[in-house]
Amino acid sequence: LALIESWDCGKAIREAQIDMGECANAFNFNASLADGFDGMQTTPLGVDSESYKVRVRLEPVGVVALITPWNYPLQMAAQKVAAALAAGCTCILKPSEYASMTCIELADIMHRAGVPAGVFNLLTGVGAVTGNPLTAHPLVRKVSFTGSVPTGKRIMHACADGLKQVHLELGGKSAMIVFDDVNLDAVCDWAMTGIFWGAGQVCTATSRILAHKSVYEKLCAKLAEQVKLLKVGNPLAEETEMGPVVSPQQYERVKSFLKVGQDEGLKVLTGGGQERPNGHTQGYYVQPTIYTDVPLHSRLWKEEVFGPVLCIRPFETEQEAVHEANNTEYGLGAAVWTSVT
Repeated sequence: LALIESWDCGKAIREAQIDMGECANAFNFNASLADGFDGMQTTPLGVDSESYKVRVRLEPVGVVALITPWNYPLQMAAQKVAAALAAGCTCILKPSEYASMTCIELADIMHRAGVPAGVFNLLTGVGAVTGNPLTAHPLVRKVSFTGSVPTGKRIMHACADGLKQVHLELGGKSAMIVFDDVNLDAVCDWAMTGIFWGAGQVCTATSRILAHKSVYEKLCAKLAEQVKLLKVGNPLAEETEMGPVVSPQQYERVKSFLKVGQDEGLKVLTGGGQERPNGHTQGYYVQPTIYTDVPLHSRLWKEEVFGPVLCIRPFETEQEAVHEANNTEYGLGAAVWTSVT
């Protein structure tokens, strides 16, 4: 499964192997919860009297549509499918058209495991052809979607029309705040993982760093050295740390943001060019890029790139750092590095 995932979306094989373990964890975790759901099904409220009794009865929602992204194809599918089945819901899984192969394998696994026909269903295809009718179908009672903000908005509108329950996990522009009392080597290791894992195609990627002015220059220097050592290449090679982005569309999108960085005159610490890194002449490889002293008005600071692009700026006070970290239209993840607990 890890090999298929790597083939399909360009994820480094070492990352795909970790993802497969998380898939198993999702099924194990939800299976452990399922045993307790029967006991929770009917819950007294404690307001009974001689003339009446009050109970809350929990029931499966019904048919749920599960729409998953291309950056974690099987892991996101496992999380959604396992939860739906544990709650007693039937489900229709619609994977991204850019990475469907491991979800097709999941359907085969479900069949061989004895899951009754109709309990788990797989629907492949492009969003306009399959996703839109799926979210609008009157028998679908809940939609769970992970993906972009524009698509999430369209799905929310469709669910509103049908009074469906909806769960959305959308974009992010997560910040990492680094105070002056930390081990910078440890910070650097996590910062590298936070932005270059999955070639930056992660909704919780820490694509912004706010570093205290007293450690700012040292951190930038350490990151520059680490990027020089980053192994970008064939995702099937065990030594590869960062593979290509998923598609030609994503490749052009990320490069367009690098062009924005050039047009805005941002200070480049590493990367920033349109050429492929490490001598690659083909493939959707993007230069691991770090911009420093990025102004707050920059598009690179404010907008989700969804690629291996990191922006760093210094701060002086805790209040300033928290304000700038929170000053975003996104709300998904964040990190704080300090020795103060």
